[in-house]
Amino acid sequence: MARLKEKYQAELAPQLMKDLQLKNVMEVPRIEKVVINMGLGEAIQNIKILESAVVELGRISGQKAVVTKAKNSIATFKLREGMPIGCMVTLRRNRAYEFLDRLINVALPRVRDFKGVSPKAFDGRGNYTLGIKEQLIFPEIDFEKIDKVKGMNVTIVTSARTDEEGRALLAGMGMPFRKKSEG
Repeated sequence: MARLKEKYQAELAPQLMKDLQLKNVMEVPRIEKVVINMGLGEAIQNIKILESAVVELGRISGQKAVVTKAKNSIATFKLREGMPIGCMVTLRRNRAYEFLDRLINVALPRVRDFKGVSPKAFDGRGNYTLGIKEQLIFPEIDFEKIDKVKGMNVTIVTSARTDEEGRALLAGMGMPFRKKSEG
């Protein structure tokens, strides 16, 4: 079992139940899935960028990435419907907890001048989205084999009903939120 999941079940879930004054164990917020997305507009001209992104995302997540295709045609960007323009991975259960553990404890502290993640990036339903500017913060990526620095979005989908419940869940897991005054 993932280390973060053990911590959640042993310490965090009972603590959240008490703090949020929940009556039923099934009401306690939990991680449902983690979606990692790389949008690569440059893939229109150079398909090699997309191929390397799929390999890198697979290394970071421990699961094969799926290539995403354009839904609409946009003439000004020379984009046609169905062209490959990105890749994504959806992690559930133990893989989601393992990825979050590595993100919180290994990758985020490696960000240059890191002061914490924004506490405002919740969507109103307890889900959190984090933008990462470069994939080099993950130790799985070999610096010499990188052709281009690529960013990604990490969306953490929780069963929380409000932003406060989602924030309490992620803070309990160790997510380093920025203080309000630094915002």
